[in-house]
Amino acid sequence: MLKPLRQGLPPLDPTAVSEAASCALPARYEAVREARRFTRSTLGHWDVGDRFDDIALVVSELVTNALRHALPAELPPGATQSAPVRLHLLRWTGRLVCAVRDPSDETPVPRETEDDFSAESGRGLLLVESFADGWGWHPVAGEAGGKLVWALFRLGSAD
Repeated sequence: MLKPLRQGLPPLDPTAVSEAASCALPARYEAVREARRFTRSTLGHWDVGDRFDDIALVVSELVTNALRHALPAELPPGATQSAPVRLHLLRWTGRLVCAVRDPSDETPVPRETEDDFSAESGRGLLLVESFADGWGWHPVAGEAGGKLVWALFRLGSAD
């Protein structure tokens, strides 16, 4: 089991962030497409250099994992209209963080590398690890609980 990882995460001082955007995502798989659309639109306004495709892929994987593994199997009636997952994009001068908040307290666990490579799913966190410059997670304090899974990207020269 992974312990919460915080190293590599830029300081969360709001005055240090040059750009920030977030969107709420509903509990349905179409939310992955909505997250990609939101990311494409947001990053189109920010200078992310050649990292655009990597960031979009990682956002898709983080949102898919939240929808697949962090939501209850049985949703109450009408829950598909609620937004239990939230995507955050934070940009500093030389870094960008994609963070997905979900309601689960469960630790994100990457699959072992010796698993079946022909499988069509199950490698989301391995992709995140491959395309991001760092990733981690930490529990969300407060009544709402849950966790935040984040991925860090270096943009051009570091801060």
